[in-house]
Amino acid sequence: MNPPTRREALACSAAALWSWLPCWARAAGPASPGETVRWPAVTLLDGTPWGAQQHQGRAVVVVFFSTTCPYCTRHNAHVQRLHEASRRLPLVVLAAALDTDPAAVRDYLARHGHGFAVTLAHAPLRAALSERRVIPLTCVVDRTGVLREVIPGEMFEEDVLQLARWAAPPKPAAGVAA
Repeated sequence: MNPPTRREALACSAAALWSWLPCWARAAGPASPGETVRWPAVTLLDGTPWGAQQHQGRAVVVVFFSTTCPYCTRHNAHVQRLHEASRRLPLVVLAAALDTDPAAVRDYLARHGHGFAVTLAHAPLRAALSERRVIPLTCVVDRTGVLREVIPGEMFEEDVLQLARWAAPPKPAAGVAA
C-alpha cells in the first residue's frame, strides 16, 4: 500500500480537527436535534424584542406558518390550545409568519383568536432551527436550550399538546443526587 499523498493527509487532518471542534466553533448553521440553539434576536409583530433572555429556563415551541396555508390554519388552532394550556408552565410559543404584510398577519391572528407571540423574522429563526421549507414546521427547544424536535407538517391536537412535556425540569444524570 502506498503512503497517503500530502493532499490526502491534509484532508484527513482537517476532518479530524473538524470532528473535535465544539458545535459553536463550527460554521454557522441550524442546530441539529440534541444541539444547543444559537438564538437570534428578532422583533415580534407588536415591536417587542425577543431573544435568548426572554425564554431562559423555559421550553420554546416555534411554528413556521403562512396565513394562506389551510394546513397551517388547522395546525395553529392546536398551537393556540397548547399556548392556553401551558400558561402556568415554563413554556413559550413563538410563531414565525412567512408573510411580508404585518397587517395581514395581525388580521389573521385576530380572525382566528391566536394569542401567542408572532414574528415576521422567519429567516434568522430558520437559520438557527431548521432549513426545511415545509409549512407548518414545528421546532421544539427544551428548557436547557437544546433542540429536541423538528416536526414537518400539520400535527394532530393531541400531538401538539404533548409538546408541553419539554417544559418539565431536566432529569438529573444517573448517579447524581437531586
